Amino acid sequence: MTRTRSNATVTATVPAARPADPPAAHSPAVDVPAVDPPAVGSGDPPAAQAAVLAVRDVRIRDDVNDREIVHGVSFELRPGRAVGIVGESGSGKTLTCRAILGILPAHFAVAGGSIEIAGRDIARLTTPQWTDLRGSTISAVFQDPASYLNPSLKVGVQIAEVIQVKSGLRRRDARRRALELLTAVHLRDPELVYDQYTYELSGGMLQRVLIATAIAADPQVLIADEATTALDVTVQAEILDLLADLRERRGLALVVVSHDLAVVAQVCDEVLVMRAGEVVEHGATADVLYHPRHEYTRLLIAEHEQYGLDRYLADTDTDTGAGGGGEQRKELDGVR
Repeated sequence: MTRTRSNATVTATVPAARPADPPAAHSPAVDVPAVDPPAVGSGDPPAAQAAVLAVRDVRIRDDVNDREIVHGVSFELRPGRAVGIVGESGSGKTLTCRAILGILPAHFAVAGGSIEIAGRDIARLTTPQWTDLRGSTISAVFQDPASYLNPSLKVGVQIAEVIQVKSGLRRRDARRRALELLTAVHLRDPELVYDQYTYELSGGMLQRVLIATAIAADPQVLIADEATTALDVTVQAEILDLLADLRERRGLALVVVSHDLAVVAQVCDEVLVMRAGEVVEHGATADVLYHPRHEYTRLLIAEHEQYGLDRYLADTDTDTGAGGGGEQRKELDGVR
């Protein structure tokens, strides 16, 4: 996947799995993007800023089946930074995010640890306090955006309603702000999109609308839970560019949940690898991808290598020879 902004090109390629031994003197050339943290707020370096989200040894229990589902997840997130959570289905990624948002299913509960959002322990929040916090301090976008938008209302009206409720703006000002947000998420002809319904928009456009709604009240943290999974690869790249742009321009802190290591390589500063409710590996993205220490992380990377596009292109070059394979690679490079 290649992302081009201005005159710089960033290539997100998941490296081959490497043994847990210390790296050799000469590191292999692997295109994991280096992300420079943006200057945010006071201008202090990210390490000196207070965490906007702190998850400490969080454990989630299923009361119906009387068993612990998530076993001690911990990480901190500072303004302008991005944390990735990867793992197979059922590993506890989404449950962890729902715990952070305070929207766990009825029979699940946080059984241990703590979660702080902008310095506030969520265990002590009342329902009105949660209502104030969601959207204005922390927000989220999920897979299948059409499920989170009302098909009987124009999408612009839905964004404007969020702005009116959260910011107290009058209808005309809320409409103007909604149009600004539709422009900010790189939708062409915001005036037209404002007056359209969900069934008139593509999946990528709906995801942009949902992101516009999520950032309408200027939250400090955005959780993107499999936000690009259902999109084709070109639209996925555009959404990832948009998230990176919001992070740079607004100092937005991101939690990116994905099963796709290439997404994490492109967007995140650090990554948690989850399996069966447990964090099996946690570290800087480049460290985890270059030098995975856990067997499961190495397996994820190996499978990406085996079934990813890069492997297909390499096989094509081998099978067809330098000439034919090169032409096919050139064609595919043009659409990535």
